[in-house]
Amino acid sequence: MEIAGKTPNPYRAKITAIGGYVPPGILTNHDLEKIVETNDTWITERTGIRERRILEKGLATSDMAVEAARAVLEARGIAPGELHAIIVCTVTPDMFFPATACLVQERLGAAGVWGYDLIAACSGFVYGLTTAAHLVSAGPPKKVLVIGSDTMSRILDYTDRATCILFGDGAGAFLVETAENGSEGFLDFINEVDGSGGQYLKMPGGGSRMPASHESINSKQHFVHQEGQQVFKYAVRKMAEMSNTLLSRNGLRGDDVKLLIPHQANRRIIEATAKALDMPLERVIINIDRFGNTTAATIPLATLDAVESGRLKKGDLVLFAAVGAGYTAGANLWRWQC
Repeated sequence: MEIAGKTPNPYRAKITAIGGYVPPGILTNHDLEKIVETNDTWITERTGIRERRILEKGLATSDMAVEAARAVLEARGIAPGELHAIIVCTVTPDMFFPATACLVQERLGAAGVWGYDLIAACSGFVYGLTTAAHLVSAGPPKKVLVIGSDTMSRILDYTDRATCILFGDGAGAFLVETAENGSEGFLDFINEVDGSGGQYLKMPGGGSRMPASHESINSKQHFVHQEGQQVFKYAVRKMAEMSNTLLSRNGLRGDDVKLLIPHQANRRIIEATAKALDMPLERVIINIDRFGNTTAATIPLATLDAVESGRLKKGDLVLFAAVGAGYTAGANLWRWQC
């Protein structure tokens, strides 16, 4: 019997290059003290965040996505036209349509390359990795660019201290392509949605149910709305649960994983997940202090930090895990080949 999530196809997928981009503008906790009723100690103790990056006016999600994509292409030493598909994971597209993937494809000059946007909030990049791995493993050999890019500062109410302190802007990307015969890369995944939690983290305005109007704008329906305690409890439980399930069905334990690279939403969530997996924090990547929650960009940016610091090397077993609005949740298990 085949286990759900396994990839029996003879083609296998591996990650071959990574890249990232964060805007130069920095918004510190001390800066926020001047904007909303909060303070550095309160933010740091509850979230682990000290600063976040803010994209300058006139630029958008696609601009950061393009920079991250170019970094990946340069690292891999290939031309844009060698790609087969571009998946842009985002909840802050430049516009509803055309898709941000179309804008990125045109800016890169990737003629003949197809793609689309994937909306799964903070789980978006994990969902994108799962999708890319299956596109590649279906054969014939392919190169799929997965980008997580979000400009969360554009949908925040900076009078709401419960949400405006949490998020930042940034982009990160992986190149997923066909592995050589006998080479391990993508091993397994779990993805899940639980729509009953959709009410707790959302942006109500702007869609077909509540199109933009004077009333929707005045009542701040086009900003992030969150019930923090509900989201926190679900994230702590689900990220650990899915990670443990993924490891268990592959005959592994937390000790077997070189690095856990979790979505960077809250330091306390990350620490609780590591504890549930019996993993010391030395084997967990945490960079939320510098970037805040960049939604779909957190995992690629954290991975970039792991590689650049020498904490993630070729042959290492790495676990990616995330929980996001929807609720969405997912985990990926890879043998690092980059």
